[in-house]
Amino acid sequence: MTQNEASFPPRIHSGATDPKPQKPVKSRDWMPIILIGIAIAYLALVLYIPAANVFFQAFKKGVGPFLSNLTRPAFLHAAWLTLILAVITVPLNTVFGLCAAWAITRHKFPGRAFVLSIIDLPFSISPVVAGLMIVLLYGRQGWFGGWLQEHGIRVIFAFPGMILATAFVTMPFVAREVIPVLEEFGKDQEEAARTLGAEDWQIFWRVTLPSIRWGLLYGVILTNARAMGEFGAVSVVSGNIADKTQSLPLFVEDAYKQYETEAAYSAAVLLALLAVVTLVLKEILERKTRIKDVE
Repeated sequence: MTQNEASFPPRIHSGATDPKPQKPVKSRDWMPIILIGIAIAYLALVLYIPAANVFFQAFKKGVGPFLSNLTRPAFLHAAWLTLILAVITVPLNTVFGLCAAWAITRHKFPGRAFVLSIIDLPFSISPVVAGLMIVLLYGRQGWFGGWLQEHGIRVIFAFPGMILATAFVTMPFVAREVIPVLEEFGKDQEEAARTLGAEDWQIFWRVTLPSIRWGLLYGVILTNARAMGEFGAVSVVSGNIADKTQSLPLFVEDAYKQYETEAAYSAAVLLALLAVVTLVLKEILERKTRIKDVE
């Protein structure tokens, strides 16, 4: 043993390797966690907790009282009226949306941008203002009110006014969902079918409609959800008359004001379930669309 070896103790070797030095945690590594936490907290305060409270208030006395509230005559009339509004306005705006989308994407004409702006108008106008516009047109003192009154036609504070208000607020959805699909689809297949002798109606049913079906169904679902959940515009033009012009959202407000909170929460649960069904169908259609794009 040399002098240098004697001055140092022997080194014991083990199978474990030396631990690697830990990297210092940087502040930016915590930013995604902080942002996600803020988003979850915001959604909890604005959406999750209020929605959970609605279900809790509706079922706190059991399922029996909840079901009994859903069989009240006022509720049944409001639900039936809401269903009729959707049955009428959804097909109308589906046909309008298809025609508008076809005209905008397949034809170049002056004022095309203006037409697009008009279609988007319900997105930028408050529903209450939209209802007031209808009153100013079809009310007794409105532009067409005198003529309607002379012929015994009642629009405001009646079912026709509710149809007009619902149709106005649901007008853009189908058109706005179909226009991008038609633009992406292009004209090549349609022109090829026309070259082979197909008529316009045959081209629409056999070529165009299959290519836009998912976008069309998506727009129809959104239109139906907005039609059944609309409050502001319908409230202005209907007068909120129980058993006459009271839709389901108006029933919720009226029942709550009359301190019939259980009935209001029960109706609100039904509307919330409609929203859940809409989200589920929306997710299914989006997956179908993604699968189609991959293929």
